[in-house]
Amino acid sequence: MSIQTTTTANVVLPQTAREIQLAARPTGAPTAQHFALVERPIQDLADGQILVRNTWMSVDPYMRGRMDDRPSYIAPFQLGEALEGSAVGEVIASEADGIAVGSTVSHFAGWREYAVLDAAAVTPIDTTRAAAHHYLGALGTTGLTAYAALTDVARVNPGDTVFISAAAGAVGSVAGQLAKAFGAAKVIGSAGGPAKTRLLLDEFGFDAAIDYRAGDLAGQLAAAAPEGIDVYLDSVGGEHLRVAVEAIRPKGRIALVGAISGYNGDSAEPGPDLFKAATREVSLRGMLVNSYFPIFGEYIGKAAGWLADGTIRTTETVYEGLEQAPAAFLGVLSGANTGKMLVRLG
Repeated sequence: MSIQTTTTANVVLPQTAREIQLAARPTGAPTAQHFALVERPIQDLADGQILVRNTWMSVDPYMRGRMDDRPSYIAPFQLGEALEGSAVGEVIASEADGIAVGSTVSHFAGWREYAVLDAAAVTPIDTTRAAAHHYLGALGTTGLTAYAALTDVARVNPGDTVFISAAAGAVGSVAGQLAKAFGAAKVIGSAGGPAKTRLLLDEFGFDAAIDYRAGDLAGQLAAAAPEGIDVYLDSVGGEHLRVAVEAIRPKGRIALVGAISGYNGDSAEPGPDLFKAATREVSLRGMLVNSYFPIFGEYIGKAAGWLADGTIRTTETVYEGLEQAPAAFLGVLSGANTGKMLVRLG
């Protein structure tokens, strides 16, 4: 790749850079043809703006919904425009008071090599506390999701039995470790394949692991939790949610975080028995992580300590280069990642 440059105040800055645009809206599962790698000019900075060279970007399951042109809790991606998502990077030019060149920031203008942003749209991050990429994972919205789910949405109490789906993914792997830290007596994770289930036990400290690809999810959960479960963190929906409701004890709590099994519009699986949930006085509560942004700073303070002392351990699946971002995203949707899926840009 060659980037044209211009020199301003003795600093060489890029004039053009690449980004990934939405080329077409998918019907069913997206493919590489729905993305386009495009080079565009970089606009001049106005007062109060900065230029960020992105170094890491995140791809996440919720982005599948943004590929569709329909109302939701977040606006759809626009055809012919760069996609968006969490990213971190280095400030290489600044016309904003309080944000110095050379500082590291997080923001929401991923899927591109360089981003021109208003100062209000970025958050400076402290890379002496943790490496920059952790601010997209354990110290980012995925970590905050796990924390909020288990402290507020479906609170874990000491002695609980906790079941977590997509447990080898970014949210689930952190959630399992936090559940143990919060006093759960048993934490059970569901993941796809023996390699991932072994990781849950050996790396993340789960007490039991279920390989949903082996079939008989209900039987496997019953074997792992013969007396039932108290808390379920759902990132999958479908059969996982149905089986969890069957297994949950009276006054149980379910956090509805995601439903990746249906994101591509696949045939609906039988839903949970809501009458059974009602007669057991079970709570099923949805959550949007942006509702918890007011406690983000508080969470990062705690989570940085948990990373440092080993309470939280992480793993990442990393794709190299912006051109690999679509492949990384498609991998998230198919369960190819272990831990957080990231794209390293530079």
